[in-house]
Amino acid sequence: ISPIKSLSEVNSNVQQGVAAASRVFEVLDTAPDVVDRPGAIALPGFHSRVVYEDVGFAYETDRPVLSHISFEVRRGEVVALVGSSGAGKSTTVDLLARFYDPTAGRVTLDGIDLREATVASLRAQLGIVTQEIILFHDTVGHNIAYGSPGADAAAVREAARAAHALAFIERLPLGFDTVIGERGTKLSGGERQRLAIARALLRNPPILLLDEATSSLDTESERLVQDALERLMQDRTVLVIAHRLSTVQHANRIVVLEGGRIAAVGTHAELLEREGQYRRLYDLQFAD
Repeated sequence: ISPIKSLSEVNSNVQQGVAAASRVFEVLDTAPDVVDRPGAIALPGFHSRVVYEDVGFAYETDRPVLSHISFEVRRGEVVALVGSSGAGKSTTVDLLARFYDPTAGRVTLDGIDLREATVASLRAQLGIVTQEIILFHDTVGHNIAYGSPGADAAAVREAARAAHALAFIERLPLGFDTVIGERGTKLSGGERQRLAIARALLRNPPILLLDEATSSLDTESERLVQDALERLMQDRTVLVIAHRLSTVQHANRIVVLEGGRIAAVGTHAELLEREGQYRRLYDLQFAD
């Protein structure tokens, strides 16, 4: 009787699979909003500056998220974006990676409007480290080498060492061949962050986009990750979203966003001397 009961359940399982597959393929078949324009050019290597020119953006036509955003990031500079939640920091960075295109103004790299360039050539020059780390159900080595085809074992190991990840990797049962689970579930938050930093180091991009990677970590992990980030930022052009102001005090410039607009621009010392949003955020974080 058991085989007969199992056979009666086959059609139900098949129908569930068909329904699930239809939803999966609906996502896979969705055309991206950002595509290469006809005649788009491949960007040459970055050598000068990134400029936001009177940029505006809205997810919905009647609800602007960014308005009149203008600033530049010169080669080798660290520029931080700070502001309260919902101020538009992440959206500003997303425009540089062309996850979206501006609805007003333009973003340029060495004077070239990003919309006139191929998406692949732009993103080949970017390294991104965010709070939400994308890791795969694969080995540690393959997760670090993701995005760097042809990277050899020695290069992967050196990237892990530079990201302060080598020590914990060598403690894993199979070292670099250890499978870490979907989204890195077998690792701690700090370990996942250091793998993401190692991945960025291996790619060696000229431009880094950092969404504060230490905000949800304990003190010890934060220190290790922050040290790895500082090593990653050396000799690179960096646009960083800062939630903890202590991490951006040495930035070349700090851009303060408020309600989708630029409220102030300056160094840490300059902004502290003014009465404004940055001073209020600083006082809230360092009240003691």
